[in-house]
Amino acid sequence: MITVNYIVRNGERDIRLFLDSLKNQTLQQSSGQASFKVNVWDNNSSDSTPDIVRKEYPEFELHESKENIGVWAAFEKLVNADKGSKYVICMTDVILDKDFLEKAINLMEQNPDAGALQAKIYQTGTKIIDTCGFKVFKSRKVINLGQGETDTGQYDSLHEIFATEGAVPVFRKEALEDCRVEGHIIDPDYRIGPLGYGDDLDLAWRMRLFGWKHLFAQNVIAYHNRSTTKSYSNNLKDYLARTKERQKIDIIKRRLDWRNTRFTIIKNDYIINILKDLLYVIFREIGVLGYVVLFEPGVLKEVGNFIKYLPKMLKRRRKVIRRAKLTHGELRKWFQ
Repeated sequence: MITVNYIVRNGERDIRLFLDSLKNQTLQQSSGQASFKVNVWDNNSSDSTPDIVRKEYPEFELHESKENIGVWAAFEKLVNADKGSKYVICMTDVILDKDFLEKAINLMEQNPDAGALQAKIYQTGTKIIDTCGFKVFKSRKVINLGQGETDTGQYDSLHEIFATEGAVPVFRKEALEDCRVEGHIIDPDYRIGPLGYGDDLDLAWRMRLFGWKHLFAQNVIAYHNRSTTKSYSNNLKDYLARTKERQKIDIIKRRLDWRNTRFTIIKNDYIINILKDLLYVIFREIGVLGYVVLFEPGVLKEVGNFIKYLPKMLKRRRKVIRRAKLTHGELRKWFQ
């Protein structure tokens, strides 16, 4: 059984694009009957989103939340209620190629040690790459591999990556269950109300640490409506342009970005690895601090919450590292 969990809020404008891409999957057509289940979780929409699902997509199961709890909290609730699925997919504002599920599941079946699969995701309507998964550097900077690049075949191979990004990850249910810490797949303290950041990276890093591989599939294609996918160089003009783009993001989310990225490293990295890369880490942290002071001083308000939650994160770190199957050397190979 395959379950697709589509999370939405106020999606009346584009929801048909996303749900139609599910209705038109070759996996369903080839079997002559529904070979996967779709849950639509509505995060307390104030528009006609639930009515569209009820009237136009009765074959999909609608779950209406009385409050907006965010994407990953909703996903975890659906996973908790799931019975018998072998694969579980988290989906937001993404359009799938018609053979997305068929190709993804075939590859997962052929690679039983893969906990998650990363599609090649483009910016909607273009051949500009949105993401090919997460890449991490020795400084512990994490980027979306290929983001903003025009696809010229530079990522046209099936291979392992550090971690799967959260736009439309395909998870092996067994791997998700294996990654629970204190009963949770997603850290509940990574969110403030419906807003969260870094949930996908934290889960993916933990999954790798627990011995599950992340597979990038170049022929599993999706399109993501992410307005911040741009093509930038490293000159001053483009640096300032990136800064302007970030100002459009809710300040709470930018605060969570700073806090949760560091919590993810604290919980999932080995101390010996951090010590080996300490100069890279310190140099980056100085750069981040300088940037925050100059351009986003509001982020500094999160320092108090960082200190408040640090004991919890250290406690969870002990539980994570105790269960780790990857050695520090095997993990460090992924730091570029």
